[in-house]
Amino acid sequence: MSTKSVAREASEIRLATEMIRLGARLQVLQAETSLSYDRLARLYREVKKASPPKGMLPFSVDWFTTWLPNIHSSMFYGIYQFMDRYTPAKKSHALVEAYRLYLEQAHAGVLPGDASGEPVLSFTRAWMLVRFFDSGLLQLTPCGQCTGTFVAHAHDPQNGFICAICKPPPRAGKTRARRKAAEAM
Repeated sequence: MSTKSVAREASEIRLATEMIRLGARLQVLQAETSLSYDRLARLYREVKKASPPKGMLPFSVDWFTTWLPNIHSSMFYGIYQFMDRYTPAKKSHALVEAYRLYLEQAHAGVLPGDASGEPVLSFTRAWMLVRFFDSGLLQLTPCGQCTGTFVAHAHDPQNGFICAICKPPPRAGKTRARRKAAEAM
């Protein structure tokens, strides 16, 4: 092996390790690196001390347009776009950096969340979001009231769009878990 290929493989192992720490599934790692499935599975077990989860990846464009996921997805995608355009981090590296910043904002309470304290947008869903934008299934649409841009179905009419922050659904944030947490205080 040449020095260049050893350096490239080491770089991919570092990227895969970071993605695993952030919650990436094996299918994501396979798509973003040239490492073999067996190598990635061993790396996953080494980092997480558990076998990688089985099953299909989430594949629903509609999930990103519902109330709470839309707010989180829109913020994440804005961060990702900035990282990809204006920093040396590109593609997979921009995704990792953007997801780290998203987690900081979600944990700091800047975004509305669920009562469990878990981020609404998992790393795998964040990766899917970027793929949906790249394939033209989603677009950013400006809100007619606050002028922020939000994730929406591609080719939906943009006139009269009101975001989930300006016009939340009637029962937004009123989950059983949230009620129980409020009652416990």
